[in-house]
Amino acid sequence: MSALAILGVLVYGRFTAASPNSNTESTPSQDVALPVQEQVAPAYAKWGRIAMEKVMAKYPNASVIDYLHIGREIGEKTSVEKFKLWLKEDSKEFGVFVNITFNNQTEEIININYEETQR
Repeated sequence: MSALAILGVLVYGRFTAASPNSNTESTPSQDVALPVQEQVAPAYAKWGRIAMEKVMAKYPNASVIDYLHIGREIGEKTSVEKFKLWLKEDSKEFGVFVNITFNNQTEEIININYEETQR
């Protein structure tokens, strides 16, 4: 799944399938849409977009091929939103855990931590 497709799922709650024989997106009749009640972006979508943007900036030669929201650790003053992104760079594939620590009241980012993994 491309980074744009992942971002589309995060933002719009839907995935637009690409035609297997072309590099363009499919026609609307081929879209895979979720029911209306499920098209609301999840609470972590904002943080998922930030995680994707930061990882793509940190690894500019890699493609994001998978995305996982691990969860949120809620603290008294700060919380941590946790993700795992799977990247491909040339023939190498690897994961990057991304932890975004933010202020609960202002949602200001305090820290972003990256950790590469082979699994």
